[in-house]
Amino acid sequence: MNKLNKLIAIVGMSGSGKSIITDYLESIGWDKIYFGGFTYKLMDEAGIVRTEDGKSEKEFREKLRKEHGKECYAKFAEPEIREKLPNNNVVLDGLYSWYEYKYLIDKFPNLKLVAVIADKNIRYDRVSRRVDRPFDKKAIIDRDLSEIENLYKGGPIAYADYYILNNSTIEDEINSLKKIIEEV
Repeated sequence: MNKLNKLIAIVGMSGSGKSIITDYLESIGWDKIYFGGFTYKLMDEAGIVRTEDGKSEKEFREKLRKEHGKECYAKFAEPEIREKLPNNNVVLDGLYSWYEYKYLIDKFPNLKLVAVIADKNIRYDRVSRRVDRPFDKKAIIDRDLSEIENLYKGGPIAYADYYILNNSTIEDEINSLKKIIEEV
C-alpha cells in the first residue's frame, strides 16, 4: 500500500453535511466508496423495492447486519478499498457504526475519521428541506436515536481524528476540510 495515499471516513449524523465533504473530495479526484450503495445494489439484486419513506431500506440494512454481522458494510467495502487505495486517495461515505470502524482500523491502520457536526436544529432543518427523502422533525429525531442506540453511531463521531463544525456555509465547511487534508 502506498503510504502517500490517504484513507478517510466521513462520519456524522444525518444533515450534518457529510455528502458535501465526500462530493467535494470526489470532485478533486478522490475515489469515493459509498456504503449506502451496497444496500441499493443488494436490494436490487433481491428484487426489493425502495420505499419513499426509507422503511424498506432500514429493514433491509437491519437484515444484512443480522445475517452478516454488525460490521458487514465494512466487510463489503474492504475489497473495493484494497483495490482503490494503492492508486488513489479514498473517502468512505457512510461509515455508521463503531463495529465498522473497529473492523476497518484493524485492516487499514492509516484510516482517519473526520466527523462533520452541526447543531441539531440546523440538521433537522436541512433534512426537512431535502429534495431526496426529506424527513419531518419527529422522523429525523427517531432516526437519530435509532442510529445512536442500534448502530452505535456515536462511537466513530466521538472518536474522530478531526472535526468540522458545519453550522454556517458550504464554503466554511470546505475550507475546514482543506486544512484537515493538509494534516492527514
